[in-house]
Amino acid sequence: MAEYQSDLLRTLDTRGYIHQVTDAAALDALASRQIVPGYIGFDATAPSLHIGSLVQIMMLRRLQQAGHKPIVVMGGGTTKVGDPSGKDESRKLLTSETINANITSIFRVFENFLTFGDGPTDAVMIDNADWLDKLEYVPFLRDVGRHFTINRMLSFESVKIRLDREQPLTFLEFNYMILQAYDFLELSRRVGCRLQMGGSDQWGNIVNGIELGRRIDGAELFGLTTPLITTADGAKMGKTAAGAVWLNGDQLPAYDYWQFWRNTDDRDVGRFLRLFTDLPLDEIARLEALEGSEINEAKKVLADAATALCRGAAAAAEAADTARTTFEQGGLSENLPRLSIAEGAIGIVQALTVLGFCASNGEARRKIAEGAVRLNDIAIKDEKYEIVLDQDAPVKISLGKKKHGLLTR
Repeated sequence: MAEYQSDLLRTLDTRGYIHQVTDAAALDALASRQIVPGYIGFDATAPSLHIGSLVQIMMLRRLQQAGHKPIVVMGGGTTKVGDPSGKDESRKLLTSETINANITSIFRVFENFLTFGDGPTDAVMIDNADWLDKLEYVPFLRDVGRHFTINRMLSFESVKIRLDREQPLTFLEFNYMILQAYDFLELSRRVGCRLQMGGSDQWGNIVNGIELGRRIDGAELFGLTTPLITTADGAKMGKTAAGAVWLNGDQLPAYDYWQFWRNTDDRDVGRFLRLFTDLPLDEIARLEALEGSEINEAKKVLADAATALCRGAAAAAEAADTARTTFEQGGLSENLPRLSIAEGAIGIVQALTVLGFCASNGEARRKIAEGAVRLNDIAIKDEKYEIVLDQDAPVKISLGKKKHGLLTR
């Protein structure tokens, strides 16, 4: 690890956030002597961000904790275009009304991680539609477009992947990298932003913005990216068989969010504690050194701390209590995921897929054949089994040791 002087880079480095920095020494010096406004952009394609965006949100939190100013840039403008990075196909175009509703919904999560206000280190949320929607095409091409060469744009990984696979890349999406670069220029002018952060797939876009600011305004801007966060088995962070792990409470119950962290691979516990909680590093070192069954205690600490940050301490405590009732005491908790069956009966395969325990009917059948599915703690091996519910007693359905739900009428 590098020897940084500023609290900001020291914290980001020791907790595992840094992949690349454009000029680490100059940024370190700047962060040591003044407040650095820094931004990360988020597109508003859904009413909630998912856990794949959490490392970026935590970076903004670390920025504020180190005495600097976080700028949350919502892509009200760029969401209308679509970032080709990491995408195999064109993004579905959304209306302005849908995008604005998504931004309002997403803001509720940021309020849990950042302090917003008018102070020098208070976070602000800015919509890039404020300037992108007002651009005039010909003046923009003349003043900004001339600083970008097609040769360079074609060299970017996100573009090359789509072209190599012979998948369409629209001219609309091809413009995305120019618009993102222009965002950095505008933020530098409007709020004195000096730093853009993002995932490693954003490196090229960030460098474009830095160069544009230097060429047009002579501004000294900086970029910092995080490594791609994958689990120990190589899977992309946040991808599960049941779908995305959403940050908003109305998209995913707190119990399911808590359970996601509780199910962390033993090998990932220390890294995730550093990235996704505020626990001190010496306490994390103690927890990740636990072995055997004791590592489960570290996973509970991770689940409690990560859920408290995102959903609040009360939701985390309730989720932990639900898990304790279900797993340790063998009871039925009212806070388990529930599925209400109006008809009074449902096939076991359908129950597993509707609850999200299995991604497909085929997977559900395999799990049943393996003996991994239980009703009220009794294994069921018949994929055609019909679950009949009476009016008063819920049925507990379990997949393995960690997924439990209640079926009710």
